[in-house]
Amino acid sequence: MTVKGIIAAIWSVLGLLSLLGYAIWRLSLYTYESLQMPLSWIHWMVFIGFMLFMAHSEGYKGFQKSFSPRYAARTKYLSTHSTWTQCILAPFFSMGFFHAPRRRVLTTVALTVMIVLFILTFRYVPQPWKGLLDAGVVIGLIWGAVSTILFCIKAFSDAQHPWDAEIETPY
Repeated sequence: MTVKGIIAAIWSVLGLLSLLGYAIWRLSLYTYESLQMPLSWIHWMVFIGFMLFMAHSEGYKGFQKSFSPRYAARTKYLSTHSTWTQCILAPFFSMGFFHAPRRRVLTTVALTVMIVLFILTFRYVPQPWKGLLDAGVVIGLIWGAVSTILFCIKAFSDAQHPWDAEIETPY
């Protein structure tokens, strides 16, 4: 590991956790606001159902089974092989925005566009529905943050880290 690599790896993890933490905090405020309103049984059904759905689809399948192991592998790669560009843009490198196979880059960009469109669309959902749905997203993001931390710990403590970092350089 190099000093540059250690800085890149730390920046990678802290950058992602800052992004997720900010989203968790902001969305939690909407959830708190909606839970202060009188809710009917249908509200509670949607609240619980969507939290379970997002825990499974975003938290377990999206983060734990796909994003987090790859993110950890790419972050570990940074610790020993980072260029200055990768170091400066470490969170984006580890997310797979560049120096990854074309399919991974396209998937990452498409997923990011989809998330931005969901955010823009959700602005028009009235309370209490917005907050109740945001609760599911919060659960998924918390699951994602925790799984990413755990996979990063495993990646740096296990010499036989089994996940593919999907590194592809343009040269």
